[in-house]
Amino acid sequence: MTARAGRGHRGGGAGSLSERRWRLLGATAIGAFIAPFDGSVVAIALPKIGPALHLGFVGALWVQLSYLLVLTVALIPAGRLADAWGGLRLYRTGLVIFALASAAAGASTSTTWLLAARCTQGLGAALLSATSTALVTEAFPEAERGKALGLNVTAVYLGLALGPALGGLLTEQVGWRSIFYVNVPVAAASLVLGWRLTSGRHTESRRATPTGLDLPGVGLFVGALAAGMVGVSLAPVWGWTAVSSLALMVGGAGGVIGLVVYESRRSEPFLDVSLFRRSRLFATANLAALANYMAFAAVTVLTSVFLEVVSGRSPEQAGLLLIAAPAAMVALSWLAGRASDVVGSRWLASGGMAIIGAGLIMLSKLPAQPSMARLIGDLAIVGVGMAAFSSPNTSAVMGSVPRAQLGVASGTLGTMRFLGQTLSIGVLGALATSRLGAGGQAVLLTGRAQGTTAASAYVAGYHLAMVAGAGIAVVGAIASLTRPGHGKVLRPTSGRT
Repeated sequence: MTARAGRGHRGGGAGSLSERRWRLLGATAIGAFIAPFDGSVVAIALPKIGPALHLGFVGALWVQLSYLLVLTVALIPAGRLADAWGGLRLYRTGLVIFALASAAAGASTSTTWLLAARCTQGLGAALLSATSTALVTEAFPEAERGKALGLNVTAVYLGLALGPALGGLLTEQVGWRSIFYVNVPVAAASLVLGWRLTSGRHTESRRATPTGLDLPGVGLFVGALAAGMVGVSLAPVWGWTAVSSLALMVGGAGGVIGLVVYESRRSEPFLDVSLFRRSRLFATANLAALANYMAFAAVTVLTSVFLEVVSGRSPEQAGLLLIAAPAAMVALSWLAGRASDVVGSRWLASGGMAIIGAGLIMLSKLPAQPSMARLIGDLAIVGVGMAAFSSPNTSAVMGSVPRAQLGVASGTLGTMRFLGQTLSIGVLGALATSRLGAGGQAVLLTGRAQGTTAASAYVAGYHLAMVAGAGIAVVGAIASLTRPGHGKVLRPTSGRT
């Protein structure tokens, strides 16, 4: 149910309009939940999926990266389609695609099959992620935007929180295939909750005919991202100074530069560079989001390997310990969202990034057999920082653009988030395994590595990755501080309910 729909319905009264808004928030929150849930639930099961499908360490990382790559590339086109055709139609399509792809992933019997299913999941997740934030932003009035987006972000973090715990339980008790099958009833629940909203007479207003998709721009983006990530993820195996590694990484960087130049000259670009030029708030908040997820996203994947393979804990035990960070996010994100309605985003978001950096520095000193209290405390600090950052930063981005571009803004912000996740897993994952070599990576994927040379090498690499993440968090904090004013922008509200 969109805000336009609410304005068109005159017989329901204010109470009815409020009810429809919260039903919309509930339906889209499920979509906001399942995309990060699927990422975190897969992370905890990778040490089990690897031996079952004969994956190497790099192959296991690409089970994550393939999903994130497709998701990242598809977000901005999905946002443009949402602005043109209506977000609820696209949201519902995303749910169906995600559910079918999840079932296919659960039934996979080979690496190729699983990667194909993961790519399709990424497409469905892109449709969900590009529309969920925009629909909530459009439906709620300005004074309630931060609170509503805070609850939407809380659903994201709830997915992150339940992923490790439920994933560990399912992997241990039922088997790794169940972590994909569980997505099917969750997607069905969102469809049922939002069915009347998506099929009623007033649910979608007719929008402008969509313009043609900028295929050369999409191609440049896909090529640049794929080249860079393949180079970074395989550099520990090939060697960081190997010609193949350097060629791919340089090609990826060159592709990004070429993309910006090309898109700047197009009237209907795939990536609307002008949004970054026109609004310093939009530019700095998106840059901060990129740094935020680049610093944080790999922590769950790398720490799950640390706990299961190096420390010898079961997937179920590791999953319960990894709840600490997302639990703090769930508990505090709504509060940060409400605070941003009053004080703006600048200091909340910047302070959150600084806290994340402090937590990662503490994780960089983790011993091979950490105590539960220490690990939970370190992860919780990172979670507090994420909670302080995300809701205020999201509200700032969505408040810096006209209503007609909410879908594009949501897609751009989502691209920054998932590009950050992709780079995080690629770069920080490469650093974590940089001292292993192919033989050491095989040890990590075939069983416990306690007390082995490979375990010591991974611990050293993990420490290096956490320090690098802390440095990225500092960059994000600086970027966030440069946003204009205190980051509280109020768009004109004419016609808004």
